[in-house]
Amino acid sequence: MSLTTPESACTSVAPCAASAATHPAAAPCPPVAARRGEVAVPLTLRHAGRREVTLRYEILGEAGLPAVLVAGGISAHRHLASSERHPSEGWWEVQVGPGRALDPTRRQLIALDWLGADGTIDAVIDPADQADAIAALLDALGIARLHGFVGSSYGAMVGLQFAARHGARVGQLVAISGAHRAHPFSSAWRALQRRAVALGALQCDEIHGLALARQLAILSYRTPEEFDERFGAPQVVDGCVRVAAEDYLDHCGSQFAARVSPVAFARLSESIDLQLVEPEAITRPVTVVAVAQDRLVPLEDCRALAARLGGPRQLHVIDSLFGHDAFLKEVAAIAAIVAQALDETSTPHLSPVAVEVAA
Repeated sequence: MSLTTPESACTSVAPCAASAATHPAAAPCPPVAARRGEVAVPLTLRHAGRREVTLRYEILGEAGLPAVLVAGGISAHRHLASSERHPSEGWWEVQVGPGRALDPTRRQLIALDWLGADGTIDAVIDPADQADAIAALLDALGIARLHGFVGSSYGAMVGLQFAARHGARVGQLVAISGAHRAHPFSSAWRALQRRAVALGALQCDEIHGLALARQLAILSYRTPEEFDERFGAPQVVDGCVRVAAEDYLDHCGSQFAARVSPVAFARLSESIDLQLVEPEAITRPVTVVAVAQDRLVPLEDCRALAARLGGPRQLHVIDSLFGHDAFLKEVAAIAAIVAQALDETSTPHLSPVAVEVAA
């Protein structure tokens, strides 16, 4: 196992700078450590054998603070929020910063690139492999135990795997829009997306195949009600009918295809469909967050998960026009739930039986 020297030293998180620009009289935020690095570790994959893999991580917050692992969907990565050294916007910028639900002045926030996200592993990757990779990363970083694991979408699935396989290493789990299994209807949707990628490759046009797959995925993330509010009637353009959502979908597809490997997309999409964990094996406290309008992770699956968990648990149900993407869009509701969960030390809000809370 080899650990590289971190790429960056102490920096300040950019949300403070943004706040100061908006409110010049506000007191400056304290400096926050931000560092990146990578570690090479041997890992045995469930379906692809033993190999050496490279895990790339980013940490916001001083070493020694309680550690929280934060993980998102298959397109998420190690860059949670902007910093002076790495000023680009992070994938969960709205939740990270001093005074926010994920506060790097109070905790070390650890994020990593998913195993296979760089497209170099053209093999089946199980969500359990991701959980084991996280355990290996924690070993390399010298972190024996996480204060918490906050996972959304695929990250919630991996969090459940981590809690089942490495339960002694995590204090509590927040699982947002992710369950113990992949729903068969959702898996069928993803299978069609992967076929689009495969057809693109057959036509020597992987980029357009991947872009089309992303457009199909967007339709599964969002809701008919949102599209009804956002988009109007079709128009005839150059003798063809063009529906109002096409420009939006084209933009989403081209942006995604410009930064994601087709191999990475296909393999991580498959990985979602392999999700299977026995909730009874998870005895750590779990806060389950479900979205009533989520068509990828149905509410009933989240209810079943909460009912079967082997330890203290609570189920929060939120309503959102954004469906599965609520974890990115419903900032206040998600922040309140995450902050409450991470601030609990004795978990008095959790119950040994499933308790459903409307958020």
